[in-house]
Amino acid sequence: MKIIVDAMGGDNAPGAVVRGALDANKRFGLDILLVGRAAEILKCVEECGEKNLPKGIEIRDASEVVEICDDPATAFKTKKDSSLTVGLNLLKEGQGDAFVSAGSTGALLAGATLVVKRIRGLRRAAMGPVVPVYGGRAVLCDCGANAECTPEYLLQFAYLGSFYARRVLGVEKPRVGMLNIGAEETKGDTLRIETHALLKEAHDAGRINYIGSIEANDAAMGGADVLVADGFSGNVFLKTMEGAAKFAMKELKKVFYANTKTKIGAVLVKNELAEMKKLLDPSEVGGTAFLGISKPVIKAHGSSDERAIANAILRAKEYAESGFIADIEANIDAMKVSRAKEEKA
Repeated sequence: MKIIVDAMGGDNAPGAVVRGALDANKRFGLDILLVGRAAEILKCVEECGEKNLPKGIEIRDASEVVEICDDPATAFKTKKDSSLTVGLNLLKEGQGDAFVSAGSTGALLAGATLVVKRIRGLRRAAMGPVVPVYGGRAVLCDCGANAECTPEYLLQFAYLGSFYARRVLGVEKPRVGMLNIGAEETKGDTLRIETHALLKEAHDAGRINYIGSIEANDAAMGGADVLVADGFSGNVFLKTMEGAAKFAMKELKKVFYANTKTKIGAVLVKNELAEMKKLLDPSEVGGTAFLGISKPVIKAHGSSDERAIANAILRAKEYAESGFIADIEANIDAMKVSRAKEEKA
């Protein structure tokens, strides 16, 4: 399997990206195609102690870089020789099985949508991060790609999240919950109420395991395996979870370093605390899949270090091997809402 990697994307590129790619090549046995300024990439490879490119590592030269200040909607067009644009075209042409970038989220989403294309029949692609919840993990779909949504978008997000949870996370019958301000059927705005009707219809037809609306606190406690949300609400939920996790870890640190007795306690639970910190560390997840794009595209965090890049590449491998995209293509007709039904709603 070959993973195409944007070597120039992210705050720590190309150094962290190249180191992460070399690590993924060594640990996971993956072929890596690094796209970017060849001279800079080769220099990074040499700094890692490699006189020659390791077996399975290739470089494709691309002279331009999409910067954070560039217009996300047009950057991949105006910079046709950027590492992002070249990488996406390589994926489209079948010269790799997946694409990973820590660059601009907006530019990557726009480029993936217009170059690689959405799966035919899908109205929108969505970002589907896997978030830690009590007792396991959940797929959040969407977390920021689509701030304004229709009921059909959310219905399709439910399918995307459900198939991803089953294929990638191994959940046999994922529980799908719609993020809302209450669990009652009458709670929420018009979007949530109309979406509920569509999700219930899909559940009654046996297509998804819809459990109803779910509040944010119950979602964090593992009440569902798939959390359906518009991009605005999903992003607020995700950032709140991240902030709450950082707050909890800082408060625990204050408690354990309060006095000699608590410091002894900290030593005794050191390994357990390390596991907890690992659970909440975004670098362990590595990247977020753009669900709905016709080929696997993974967005790594902009501040990714080499560990995060290596894990993002691993996520890309898992995604490419999962059969998720084939599932969506096979079930796309059931995911559509007739225009007559949408107008009636």
